[in-house]
Amino acid sequence: MDANNFGGKLKRFAGTAGTVFNRAVQFTEEKLGSAEKTELDAHFENLLNRSEKTRIWTDRTLKQTEALLQPNPNIRMEEMFYEKLDKRKRDRNNVYESLGGVMVDAGNEFGPGTAYGNALVKCGQTQILMGSAYREFIQSSANNFLQPLQNFLEGDMKTIMKEKKILETKRLDLDSCKSRLRKAKQVASQTQNVQMPANNPYAKMEDDVIAKAEADLRQAQSEFDRQAEITKLLLEGITSTHAHHLRCLNDFIEAQRTFHAQSQQYMADLQKQLGSFTAVPGSGAGSTPNNLGLSSGNNSTLTPSAPPAIQVTASTPATEKKQARVLYDYDAADPSELSLLADELITVYRLPNMEPDWLMAERGSQKGKVPTTYLEVLE
Repeated sequence: MDANNFGGKLKRFAGTAGTVFNRAVQFTEEKLGSAEKTELDAHFENLLNRSEKTRIWTDRTLKQTEALLQPNPNIRMEEMFYEKLDKRKRDRNNVYESLGGVMVDAGNEFGPGTAYGNALVKCGQTQILMGSAYREFIQSSANNFLQPLQNFLEGDMKTIMKEKKILETKRLDLDSCKSRLRKAKQVASQTQNVQMPANNPYAKMEDDVIAKAEADLRQAQSEFDRQAEITKLLLEGITSTHAHHLRCLNDFIEAQRTFHAQSQQYMADLQKQLGSFTAVPGSGAGSTPNNLGLSSGNNSTLTPSAPPAIQVTASTPATEKKQARVLYDYDAADPSELSLLADELITVYRLPNMEPDWLMAERGSQKGKVPTTYLEVLE
């Protein structure tokens, strides 16, 4: 029993080795131009070309989109490494959030009550908002655009490539069978030209060889036709793939548009909060009293103008009283000012001709000026 099993395995191995050898011979002879090759019809060739273009350009689009969403190649490789290991990606700040955090820390260090410190805090908070919007854009793009493209390349496209390879193997088998049948018929034709007895055993052997070659050819043709039909159906599915990728592309563009619209709105709001910058004092050969922020009189004596400031909050209408929450502690510099405690609620209003960076405040019977940068006026 064991000997029979061994013999059967040996026969199968010999048959497989013979088939592989015949394919190699056929492939080599085709390359040398000494063997014929079965050509596919023009429609089939167009389907093959379209699938190959789809594979190449989908892969390039995927990689360039990944580079857009994460420009740092080292971070991309790290995220890919963790993804392959099926580990959770590390939650890292994006560039907007990192910049925003630094700006907020710097503003608090300089003092949120100063014009520059307050501006840094507000800029940092806006950058953090943009970072949140950017994070949503990346997540949406990854789910609705990158993932479908990657699923196609790793799923349907791999299946198509596999079936195309099988089809090429079946085509080599078919052409190898055609070649063997053609050679067998040539040998038989040459034998017929030689005078031989009618009962010559070689004639019977040649007929058997031709019959075996014809049977092999019919089987190879059937397998090739069946594989060609399978491959063709898969290739025709590329049309629906393009339609699906078009919808994914629309989702990606919509996510990109939303992100830029949010960023523009955040920047516009920030610009309103910051107001306008005055000229910054400087020095140099090209400096003049005007661009130095200085004023000159008839006696040519230069007097410093008001220090540069940022108009941070909108003015409160005259005599209209509103509630305000104190953001930070503030110590009054003189009796005309009112000291503040963080998180307390006070009443504020603006007097005519009052400086834009100050409001009048009331706390019970106490009154005094307070800087607007320390307040959040409640509507």
